[in-house]
Amino acid sequence: MDRKSKNIINNIEWKVVIAYLFLLLVGWINIYAAVYDGEHSSILDFSCRYGKQLIWIVASLIIALFVLIMDPKFFSQTSYLIYTICIGMLLVVLAIGSVTKGAKSWLGVGDFGIQPSEFAKMATALALAKVLSGINVDMNEWKTKISAIGVVALPMLLVLLQNDTGSALVFCSLVFVLFREGLSSYVLIFGAASIVLFVLALVINPYLLVGILFVLMLVAYFIIHRRNHKARFIYFFGVFAFCVVITLGVSFVYDEALESHQKDRIEVLLGKKQDYKGVGYNVNQSKIAIGSGGFLGKGFLQGTQTKFNFVPEQDTDFIFCTIGEEWGFIGSTVIVFLYIWLCVKLIKMAERQRSKFARIYGYGVASIIFFHFFINIGMTIGLLPVIGIPLPFISYGGSSLWAFTLLLFIFIRQDAARAELV
Repeated sequence: MDRKSKNIINNIEWKVVIAYLFLLLVGWINIYAAVYDGEHSSILDFSCRYGKQLIWIVASLIIALFVLIMDPKFFSQTSYLIYTICIGMLLVVLAIGSVTKGAKSWLGVGDFGIQPSEFAKMATALALAKVLSGINVDMNEWKTKISAIGVVALPMLLVLLQNDTGSALVFCSLVFVLFREGLSSYVLIFGAASIVLFVLALVINPYLLVGILFVLMLVAYFIIHRRNHKARFIYFFGVFAFCVVITLGVSFVYDEALESHQKDRIEVLLGKKQDYKGVGYNVNQSKIAIGSGGFLGKGFLQGTQTKFNFVPEQDTDFIFCTIGEEWGFIGSTVIVFLYIWLCVKLIKMAERQRSKFARIYGYGVASIIFFHFFINIGMTIGLLPVIGIPLPFISYGGSSLWAFTLLLFIFIRQDAARAELV
């Protein structure tokens, strides 16, 4: 083994690698539990989903090893090429892709299928890192803002056209990367305010909400004193106009942009509709399964909700309810804290990078993984609407597992070579 190889091995953040391997093992075991059938009881039965997942896992380990032995500069030098290839794949999907569960997001060859939108997240994180790591790049300049937003918006739009809203929303997580690189905090404030207003407008009559906002703005106008009365008036008028546009625009977005099943899920989440046998069935059964696990869980392969298939998609989007039922509060808490630890660790690793590209990409990795983890678990326990995105490294599926492996190990390789990078 040469000196360079030894340096790479010594500099690898093995704690992150171990966490990754542990999540793979948890996923495989719980996929086995979710689809367990006495007639196909062997965990190495490759005709079943857990057998296929093992193949995906082995392939992921090969991908991870391949990434670790590559020159780290390869990823920064080919970022735009990788991004262009993924954009091309998204366009091909729109043209000849197959429809699965209402979304035209798969490219299939025989029994093998691939979901390009999963890889587009990784490619977008790379391209965004390349854009923002350029010489004399300033997030306060409009040119930089437009370039960064364009890089994120293009794949997001193409995924939306595939009718895969869940995957499209994941790209929004990259706003935290922009914020770290100097984007004004006002953007996040306005973004959060827009979400709050959107939710309030669904619960309260929009015109009544506008009246309430007017009163609040009027009170704030007279409480907050500034010498320049004209500037104060323009500022508050602008904020009020923004709130009115968002509030009154909700009905259009809600009626025209969302699918009927998405609106139903939102109404069930907000308590405006009770539909335990229809659109609310999955979440209701998921909460029953998680709650029935109690403190310590029912034990491996002992979950009744799991065994009798009460929860659809229990090995993919709702895999967390299998963990909750069989491993209980303790097992669920371990998984939640492991994801939180992983995201915090990735941010710490990003901050220690010598390369601006590696730092920005590291924040992208942490943002994407956190968004997936937070939304997936939130929807399984009924705190967030069901948008159908996998739990990283745990949910069944080759495309998501390979894409997350690439996403993570490209950064691990960047981090291992940080002493070499300028």
